[in-house]
Amino acid sequence: MAALSSKFGSAKQDWETPSELFDPINYEFQFTLDAAASPSNAKVKNFITAEQDGMAADWGKNTVWLNPPYGDRQRKLSDWVKKSAQAARAGATVVMLIPARTNTNWFHDICLKHAEVRFVRGRPKFVGADEGLPQPLCLVIFRPQ
Repeated sequence: MAALSSKFGSAKQDWETPSELFDPINYEFQFTLDAAASPSNAKVKNFITAEQDGMAADWGKNTVWLNPPYGDRQRKLSDWVKKSAQAARAGATVVMLIPARTNTNWFHDICLKHAEVRFVRGRPKFVGADEGLPQPLCLVIFRPQ
């Protein structure tokens, strides 16, 4: 199990989404907020940094891009999914780029029941990474209800 954990883990939490993946999605949604970014990797002019705490912030009625920190020991990926669903209930459109964890309860109970899921083809290589991710990715799209 240790080998698997290290294969899917990363000390770096702020990988920048590659433009070839982000640009077509942005063209479709016209994002107004990046909810988990830094000045060096933000994909949208208006963004929330780790210090500002995207989980605690109100995302308003924005169209939100979210590439959350996957291996953040402080917060589980399921917390970001729950926050995104909650933000959509409050009027935001949220598009998340996350690992396709189809074996988890939260993926079935939240993503599949309350969002549109689009699987990403291939192994996108994040900006600054030596190779593509070893895990499948998906876009999870929560829309206002």
